[in-house]
Parts: sequence; C-alpha cells; structure tokens
Amino acid sequence: MPQIVLVNPQIPPNTGNIARTCAATGTELHLVGPLGFEISDRYLKRAGLDYWPYVKLHYHESIEAFQNVHQQRGGRSLGFTVRGDFNYINFEFQADDWLLFGSETAGLPDSMLSTCDSTLYIPMYEPGVRSLNLSVSVAIGLFECRRQLGYLQ
Repeated sequence: MPQIVLVNPQIPPNTGNIARTCAATGTELHLVGPLGFEISDRYLKRAGLDYWPYVKLHYHESIEAFQNVHQQRGGRSLGFTVRGDFNYINFEFQADDWLLFGSETAGLPDSMLSTCDSTLYIPMYEPGVRSLNLSVSVAIGLFECRRQLGYLQ
C-alpha cells in the first residue's frame, strides 16, 4: 500500500485535509518535522473533522528519523515537485511506494530530492500558476497511484 509523506508542512488545514484523504483510503500518513503547527492545532483537527481515529499517523522529528524508518521498511521514495523528471500520469507506481511532498512554501528540500528514487510533476496548463494546493497535489498523486494498482475497484 502506498504511503504519503509530508515534509515540514506549514498550513494546518492542508494537513488536516490530507489526513482526511488518507483516512478515507486507508493510507498511512507520515509527518516529518519540524511542522509549522502543533499536532493539536484546532485548524488541523477541524479540517480532519471526526476522521482522526481512522488516520494511520506517524510523526518523525526530522528528515533523518524518517529516512531511518523508510530504510527499514523499504520501498521507493517518489518526490513530487514542479521540477520533477516524470509526469506522474506516465509513471508506473508500485504498491510499496512512498509519495513525498514538501511544504507549501518551499517544496521538498534539495537534500531530500537528491535521495528520491524518482521525482514526479503534475502538469499544469497555465505557466503563471506556480503550483497546486498541497492537499490537491497529494490527492491527485495518491489516487493515480491507487488507480494504477487496482485499489479503486
């Protein structure tokens, strides 16, 4: 089953919305600190509403702590970035993939991008639009991965 990783997320409602998507799909959610908010933040909880008991949440205090867990569990790390090498729609996902997304303001750090097995981008028509909302990007990537793996039946 693919997993979602948010590295240094800054906006509580985005993380709450992503948690809700993860709860609905049974997808593990990994938050990598430092976070731009407290886990108990009311905006975070409000966005997730009453779905928090269904979220398979993991918190890692640092990138290094996350990378240790990832190495132990295995699977490819796929970094989503506007500078990605592969269009996500043409990429062949695998069941043990980790989908990595950076903060709303800075994206994935270069140090983390350099360790990714592949980097993916979501194509956009309008060049003046810098990027999509983080929760939208996660949903797009996760559902394409799940579609390819036959999890939407």
